[in-house]
Amino acid sequence: MSKVLLISSNTLTEPYPVYPLGMAVVASALSSKGHNVMQYDFLAAAQSLEALRDAVVDFDPDYVGISIRNIDTVDSFTATDAWTMDANKAVTKVIKEVKEVPVVLGGPAFSIMPKVILDYVGADYGVVGDGGVGFGDLIEQLKEGQSPPPILEGTPSSINGDLKLQPLWSKALVDHYHKNRGVIGLQTKRGCPYACTYCTYPTVEGTAYRPREPESVVEDIQQLKTDYHIDTIFFTDSVFNDTDELYLGVVEEILRKKVSLTWSAFFRPDRSVAKHIELLKRSGLSAVEIGTDASSDITLAGLNKPFCFDDVLRFSETCLGENIPCIHYIMFGGPEETELTVKQGLENISLLKNSVVIAFSGIRIFPRTSLYKRALSEGIIGNDDSLLRPTFYFSPHLDRDQMNSNIENAFRHQRQKIFPPSSGQATLKALYSLGYEGFQWHRLLSLDRQGLRKRKRTGHRLS
Repeated sequence: MSKVLLISSNTLTEPYPVYPLGMAVVASALSSKGHNVMQYDFLAAAQSLEALRDAVVDFDPDYVGISIRNIDTVDSFTATDAWTMDANKAVTKVIKEVKEVPVVLGGPAFSIMPKVILDYVGADYGVVGDGGVGFGDLIEQLKEGQSPPPILEGTPSSINGDLKLQPLWSKALVDHYHKNRGVIGLQTKRGCPYACTYCTYPTVEGTAYRPREPESVVEDIQQLKTDYHIDTIFFTDSVFNDTDELYLGVVEEILRKKVSLTWSAFFRPDRSVAKHIELLKRSGLSAVEIGTDASSDITLAGLNKPFCFDDVLRFSETCLGENIPCIHYIMFGGPEETELTVKQGLENISLLKNSVVIAFSGIRIFPRTSLYKRALSEGIIGNDDSLLRPTFYFSPHLDRDQMNSNIENAFRHQRQKIFPPSSGQATLKALYSLGYEGFQWHRLLSLDRQGLRKRKRTGHRLS
């Protein structure tokens, strides 16, 4: 069989360093086919091109796969400086200098705009969607002397509805991320049936849920605990609490197996969670990250969200009633935003008691979304814009600078309200310096700035 070098090229660490789960899943799929797979993390290797060159020389691969997780930060304040495509281009160049070997791109960012990324980075092939099966199929075609197209669609890796996503963990990488306050993720399902105007999940993962068997998910958790001493997990599903309540199977299996862990996930503010919140907490739910996305009913409708802000408030109150902190992500400046909706939105946010709010200015525009079509019709972008460089939608009905100023004024002196998103990194670093691990945003709810400074000076831990 073939020697395959897999590279995770991600170098973004906001809000946390994230273990390269996608690479681990592809490694597992290729290894199961008998390929000799090496996993290489560009971030863990200190982004050293020389170290990468040495790894390619030493391993001497037959094929190289590069997993591209992010194009940029989708934060209008930092996206241009954090643009990743030049780094991916440099990684590809080093590989080609060492050995003329097929270089294959994949990952969620690549799947969003495959042709333009393939052309810019200078790789040979790309796999859109599920990479585990798609990369394996590409290798077989090349070995048989076929001439596959430059971009292949990954076949959904499911059998009888069971999504095969068992990762092949790298002990060195697990240890690295654990040591550096990183988050270890697992997926329980892929796909998203919603049609939020800006979102790329349906493009990347499909429009229907494809679940894993709960037993398989919990086996992965048990392996992480037993072999790597990891007991904090983030479930990376697009939405954890699906309307079919598939998520309850995972929660119940955690309890049935008596697995002790701390976990978090992305939730949508669904009223039905209230009847399950005690069960979720018993299974280890410690914090809820909510795709609130907008802060008024008008702008929620503009994003095609299937809920109103009252639903957000009720959901938040349900979680806080069980002492489960909430982290809300909210984007200002989207469709239907006006000076009035900004004012209403900030008033609504003030009602989110004991919650962290992370606010964005503008919405990153991606192809194949309804926001892209709207931006075209409003003249914000043109038909020839590739959107590879960060481009943001701002409602034509407001002044961007005034909006930003209004958010800053409303959030001033409130440590649990963060704008822009990058401003929260200093606080996280302070918490890390005090020895905390895992999910940290919710600790902002029990700290004040004076207390944080005092404890940093004395070295006392925070309770």
